[in-house]
Amino acid sequence: MAIHSAKAIRAEFAWNRIDMRTLATILTIAISIYALLALMLYLFQDRMVFLSNLPGRELTASPRDIGLVYEDVSLTTSDNERLHGWYIPAENSRGVVLFFHGNAGNISHRLDSIRIFHEIGLSTLIIDYRGYGQSTGKTNEQGTYLDAQASWDYLVNRRGISPDRIVIFGRSLGGAIGAWLGAHTTPAGVIIESGFSSGVDMARRLYPFLPAHLLTRLRYPVVDYASQLSSPVLVIHSKDDEIIPFSMGQAIYAAVSQQKEFLQLRGDHNNGFLISYEDYVAALKDFIQTCLNHQG
Repeated sequence: MAIHSAKAIRAEFAWNRIDMRTLATILTIAISIYALLALMLYLFQDRMVFLSNLPGRELTASPRDIGLVYEDVSLTTSDNERLHGWYIPAENSRGVVLFFHGNAGNISHRLDSIRIFHEIGLSTLIIDYRGYGQSTGKTNEQGTYLDAQASWDYLVNRRGISPDRIVIFGRSLGGAIGAWLGAHTTPAGVIIESGFSSGVDMARRLYPFLPAHLLTRLRYPVVDYASQLSSPVLVIHSKDDEIIPFSMGQAIYAAVSQQKEFLQLRGDHNNGFLISYEDYVAALKDFIQTCLNHQG
């Protein structure tokens, strides 16, 4: 019996060693996969965020397709990138909207918004960021800020438009860029639609299992910029937004210390403004009327 017991103990010990080796192998693989995911997020986040090739960089339409006259605009940034955009004048224009679009597509995918601004009596300057559409360069956070500044300088210095007649509008990623510009200038007003509170907050939402605060290079601290705005602000967000949570729009609104308004939309991230069309247009009209009058 003792011999059999000794054999059993040795066999159990051997199996335990195998189990430990298997467990160690599994842990090593899991840690390696985790580290690889973290490294990929850190190295390739520019490609994951700036989707200039989705659906493509080719301009597939122009304001002419919706019956609007426009000018092709070429801007040069302070670091010598060439940006392409459109200036769409409105007859008897009340002011100009400086339009910053989201992280996918290009200016040719924003005709619905261009039409809306034109119908409420505003001219529009919309640009493609570096690396988007016909603009040169590679997209990065600091580069988008330089692009925004070049767009502002174009309106003020080359077209002679007074800052108090310019309304900054940004949707999604454009809301972050517009908030930065609004914090560094004094426009008539700032509109942040479907915006995120910060790049880190978005990374935490998308990758809750990773240390987003350590890995995120695209900071875009929108809440901080919102707190620095000195112009009237309209924050627009949908409770149905499946990409950027409604709570982020609320956080941006809460950070604004100046005159502010909040419009709650219905519908998804990309189409909420169309699904809530009547309420959306009415709110834009009221806000623009208010902020242009606010500037005198």
